[in-house]
Amino acid sequence: MEKPKKLRAVLLSSPGMGHLVPVIELGNRLVADNGFEVTIFILPLQASLAEAEIIESVMTPKLLDIVELPPPDLSAVGLGPDAAVVTRLAVMMRESRQAFRSALAAMEAWPDVLIVDLFGTEHLCIGDELGIPRYAYVATNAWFLALLLHLPTLDKEVKGEYVDRTEPLEIPGCKLVRPEDVVDPMLDRSDQQYREFVRLAGEIPMGDGILLNVWEDLQAETLAALRNEELLGRVANSPVYTVGPLIRPVRPAVLGKELLEWLDKQPSDSVMFVSFGSGGTLSAEQLVELAWGLELSQQRFIWVLRQPTVKSLDGSYFDVGKGGVGDGVLSFLPSGFTARTRDIGFILPSWGPQVEILSHPSVGGFLSHCGWNSTLESIANGVPMIAWPLYAEQRLNATLLTEEIGVAVRPKVLPSKKIVGREEIEKLVRTVMVEKEGHTLRARVRELKSSAQKAVAEGGSSYGSLSKMKEDCKMMIRQIKQAH
Repeated sequence: MEKPKKLRAVLLSSPGMGHLVPVIELGNRLVADNGFEVTIFILPLQASLAEAEIIESVMTPKLLDIVELPPPDLSAVGLGPDAAVVTRLAVMMRESRQAFRSALAAMEAWPDVLIVDLFGTEHLCIGDELGIPRYAYVATNAWFLALLLHLPTLDKEVKGEYVDRTEPLEIPGCKLVRPEDVVDPMLDRSDQQYREFVRLAGEIPMGDGILLNVWEDLQAETLAALRNEELLGRVANSPVYTVGPLIRPVRPAVLGKELLEWLDKQPSDSVMFVSFGSGGTLSAEQLVELAWGLELSQQRFIWVLRQPTVKSLDGSYFDVGKGGVGDGVLSFLPSGFTARTRDIGFILPSWGPQVEILSHPSVGGFLSHCGWNSTLESIANGVPMIAWPLYAEQRLNATLLTEEIGVAVRPKVLPSKKIVGREEIEKLVRTVMVEKEGHTLRARVRELKSSAQKAVAEGGSSYGSLSKMKEDCKMMIRQIKQAH
């Protein structure tokens, strides 16, 4: 008897670790659990060591095909180096459309389904051209998706700047959004990135479904609102498939001998891991206060230390993984800091193997920028957080983690607005690591760790949701063929 033909999926990822990692992990899940053949098209960030390492890890063993598209010339379309991150991402993806079409035409076999990430929504039309089902993959949380889908309505109804409002923004059926928590593209309505964001918000429901990097138990009420036609009816025709948590698998070999030996010597749950993701940076003044706070807390720590920013908190977004000790990064620390903390601290210049560190039994806390990849990696490893949001949708994530999910504490003021002092940092670290509140957070995050493991295992909600997406996709393919 002839074996059924495998479905061929094409995935398109926008640049940056926060987009590439969840797209690759979705591809892995489609191959391993659902028998797809998968090709991932990416626009690589040039000279990114972290990104190159991710791509290399995917290629061995080779489960997926990775195709790098040529980077577009942004100067040719008049985009300067100071353009906001969202603007640059949106324009890069738009300018790559012809290269993507050509790459698809060069494939040996026609794809059966197209999946694009958040910034690739302008490519959904290519699915129409090919006559195949097409999906949007929003690799973050349900509250962010609800805000995004409601944005075209807010754009019409709200006058003036969102951040100048005294009242929170209402999203039907969901938690209110405080003006200070709105995502970066909503901070200035006159900026191009706002217009790009409103555009893609309107394009997301145009696909045949939305894949979301959460699981049902994490945000049950918000997911119910997304699926309620009377509340957010614009997605009623686009099913929401919860497929998370999709995170990088642990590869202990990448820890490095010195770091592994140091971690192995520390007591269980005793180390605070400090990292601001692949794109986050601090000011020089804040970096000094953080160093003092860690030292005063007298808690063990691993710190992924990056040169301070000059202009913006997302200062390393487009050059992830560059730099190191040789660039004098240690010179920004308080005098004598490394000597005084030699026995309790471990500094990693510029980049660190985050999933592997978080999975080590010695790690008991994570001071994080709250990017959604990092958030899921922390929860999946049962590690409570200090939420330190910097840019993008991180303020929204921080509020979700502290006020709704209950796995984090945060500074009294937004780190993106004001310097957080050493005394407050000391208190936050000690709260998570040694105080009673920290034990409560740890118990809660371990519940969610168990819930997450069940969701992605065979028979779990995310496993079933991705299987349903496959069956829905096959049904659509049959309908398209019958119509022609």
